Amino acid sequence: MMLISDLAKGVVREKYEQIRSIGMRSSIYDVTNSCNLRCKGCFYYSSDKNNVEDQLDEQKLAEFIESEKNRGVNYAILIGGEPALALDRLDVWYRMVKCSAATNGIKRIPRERYPLMRFGISLWGSGEEEVELRGVNAFRKSIENYRGDDNTYYLYTITPPSMDRVEEITRIIGDAGMRVHYQLFSNDQNVPGYDWDDDLLKKARDLMDDMLIRYPGIVVSSHYYHKVLTTHELLGQKWGWDVCPSVSFDTDPRDPAPKRLIRFNAWGADLKTIHRCCTSSTRDCEKCYDGAATMSWVMVNKREHMNSPEDFANWVDVTHMFAKLYEYVPW
Repeated sequence: MMLISDLAKGVVREKYEQIRSIGMRSSIYDVTNSCNLRCKGCFYYSSDKNNVEDQLDEQKLAEFIESEKNRGVNYAILIGGEPALALDRLDVWYRMVKCSAATNGIKRIPRERYPLMRFGISLWGSGEEEVELRGVNAFRKSIENYRGDDNTYYLYTITPPSMDRVEEITRIIGDAGMRVHYQLFSNDQNVPGYDWDDDLLKKARDLMDDMLIRYPGIVVSSHYYHKVLTTHELLGQKWGWDVCPSVSFDTDPRDPAPKRLIRFNAWGADLKTIHRCCTSSTRDCEKCYDGAATMSWVMVNKREHMNSPEDFANWVDVTHMFAKLYEYVPW
């Protein structure tokens, strides 16, 4: 293992200085078990994560948040269900801890109510794919709801049928004054025509690389992230259950435990249930293309990337991208 002074110089050193003391300790929280969509391939419903009682008591929620802060959490990633349907609970989270919210964008979360909260809008393809998978062209609705909002980005889940339209959609997002980050569709419900093979994964990687080069002010991503996401390999490790860093700490049965996010948990909407991981208890890990889990896999393996300047630059690039998405460094 080499020293930082030998590994990081120039731009790499500048990026490293921005991220070296982030100290982010996050967990994921279902704000509500309600949603205004039923999407094919949605792990939330396919794994019955919604089958818990919504905690509606704001005082109990406040007490829970305080206990999470005492547990060391300093950043809450709020998902669902659909957080836009539970603004009363969003109010409590926003008041008590730094947080961001994931939304499908159909119902606008009022920016004036949450001026500092980062919003991430889920996007599953062009209008055609969104109608097939989600029952409605959510993109058309969300782009108008959030147009010009610089504190909002799209989490674009690329599907095999939608790759020919990725550039068009990326341009539309940029023209609307927002940014985009890519991940790949995990076919939890075996939707025909939506599985990946090696050729499609190679095409997706080349496409994401090209978009990052051509639209650097719009696309928030990393070439190394694209490589790890599409190959499921990291410095000789193979992706899967044995190495995933995003398994809930309080229910993690793995022995020996791999490198992981510090005391990360994925909490249900009842504030009692802890889900297996950041996605689904029924998902086949080898077929998981979750972007956040992939970024985390890179980040927890910092020391493994300290054997050459090239490897360390890759680690810095992914971590810097993550820090942009979660507001620790500016866009």
